[in-house]
Amino acid sequence: MSSPLDRLFVFIMAGGSGERFWPASRTATPKHLLKLLGDQTLLEQTVRRFEGVVPFEQIFILTNVAQIEATKDAVSFLPAANIIAEPAKRDTAPAAALATGIAKSRRSDAIVALFPADAMIHDTVTFGRQLQEAVTFVSKNPSILTFSITPTHASTGFGYLQLGAVVPSNNSTRIVAVERFIEKPDTDRAQEFFIGKKHGWNAGMFLWQADTFLSECRKHQPELEKFILGFPASGSLADYLAETFPKLPKISVDFAIMEKAASVVAAISEYDWDDVGSWTALPDHLGQDAQGNTLRGPVVTLNSGRNIVIAGKRTIALCGVSDLVVVETDDAVLVCHRNAVQDIKNLPLPPELK
Repeated sequence: MSSPLDRLFVFIMAGGSGERFWPASRTATPKHLLKLLGDQTLLEQTVRRFEGVVPFEQIFILTNVAQIEATKDAVSFLPAANIIAEPAKRDTAPAAALATGIAKSRRSDAIVALFPADAMIHDTVTFGRQLQEAVTFVSKNPSILTFSITPTHASTGFGYLQLGAVVPSNNSTRIVAVERFIEKPDTDRAQEFFIGKKHGWNAGMFLWQADTFLSECRKHQPELEKFILGFPASGSLADYLAETFPKLPKISVDFAIMEKAASVVAAISEYDWDDVGSWTALPDHLGQDAQGNTLRGPVVTLNSGRNIVIAGKRTIALCGVSDLVVVETDDAVLVCHRNAVQDIKNLPLPPELK
């Protein structure tokens, strides 16, 4: 008997500009291509999260021309043809259309999963179970499904989902209606959302039947519908993308489709999740010493606390300092206060260091 998982095609968005984890990350090697939290890149960890749910032949990476070779190296166990380079920088709506077009060209009744490459989830068992249950739900209900992350604090760094009534389903994962997508809030509003417990973080993880997404494009983004329907049955996908993709609108999938779709639901995640948004996310995953320091590589400290230090080939010594981020690479050293990590992307770097 056929399973809904047979229809599932997973697409992982792996672009990024490499700014937030400078100097370790660069334009050609953004954070998902770094081994920040172990001996695998974040991208490989993301891909392997789907093992046992879908075969590697049904997992695709959407990246860009500048990162294509590094991406192939990071996930060399995937078919090379499954690493797709977008020929122009667009937003998530064209990426979603690209994913849907590829999936539908492989199987007319395809189900599409669209996930970012750079989030961290440790509880892969629960993730796998909830993914399978979400796929089963989507296969029977023509909805667009997103995963809602239960907030652990009043974050101003994420978009939010306003959650509504429970939607009946035949599995253990709680499914609710999404009443509204909300942009990143200010501090007061984020606190209100956190206390009220009627909002979840929008992690940008989606599921839909290809035909459902195509129908929404027909109503709201006809350029994307035309792009999806034009996928060549034979011939070069790269040539088709080179001709059509740069002409697509630069718009997010939330704004283009999700906020207007007839039925959007959220699966309430039961697993841990972190978008690993800056250097200050590392202590939660790498631990701390008795003084609150998170240290990797040859580092020595004296009377120093709450520092994050990533050493390369040279020893880094801290004496009498606190709350610093220090990162060494072959060609650069970052010294930054923990409270200023969001400003790293604004550093006036010479082109050869970007």
